[in-house]
Amino acid sequence: MSSTDYNRAGNGSVPVEDEGLVPELPITATGPAVADVEETGCEGPASPVPMSRPAGLVIAFAAAACVATVMVHVCMVFLSVAPPNTVSQRYEGRISTWIYPYFEQNWRLFAPDPEGARRRVLARTATTAPDGARQVSGWIDLSAIDASAVRHNAFPSHVHQNMLRRAWSAYLDSHGTSDRSESDRARIIQRYLLNIAAQRAARSHRSFDAIQLRVITTPIASPARRADGSRSPQPPSDSRYLPWWQVTSHDN
Repeated sequence: MSSTDYNRAGNGSVPVEDEGLVPELPITATGPAVADVEETGCEGPASPVPMSRPAGLVIAFAAAACVATVMVHVCMVFLSVAPPNTVSQRYEGRISTWIYPYFEQNWRLFAPDPEGARRRVLARTATTAPDGARQVSGWIDLSAIDASAVRHNAFPSHVHQNMLRRAWSAYLDSHGTSDRSESDRARIIQRYLLNIAAQRAARSHRSFDAIQLRVITTPIASPARRADGSRSPQPPSDSRYLPWWQVTSHDN
């Protein structure tokens, strides 16, 4: 069979054994498609649009500000946990303002200090009428509100578990039995506790311009039993009334 007859039969290539030639390979397109060239108007991928100078300056300034903030925070935390030194004593007020109460550091994770008493924090508000008359509300059990939010909740919020409790513990540590703030940290803690109580009370009372806290402390009885097998009696509770604090009027 000749090559001419073979081609006429509808075959598109000449057999190798007949002609001794290498068959032609199909051509694969490696460049951009014609449709792509027509749409973009150029050959090859489009180059990225260069960033403008103002945008570059804004990004650089934001990155520098973030790095500076992180460095300042690390230095403040280091000075707060480091042994007393000249720098920490000189800038004690600024360090306390930065650290407390949100970035406070402690070692309770490794040396836990369980509570020795149960504390209930209650609040009541007062409103002064235009004629000077003062109306005082009933007591609101802020601790009970937190407990109800935690109970039967598989994923309780840290706010309901610890915010009010730790704020009062910090107040005790900084004030003791006195309600006078003798240091910058004590004033910060007092303001922190006041803000928490005012925000919680605002959910129940329409408006007020003063708030007072009452803390009921009940010591936890020892689990040890007496010789006759009976449990130790429950220690009596103690109530502490804090002074009235003036606040900015709260409205629901």
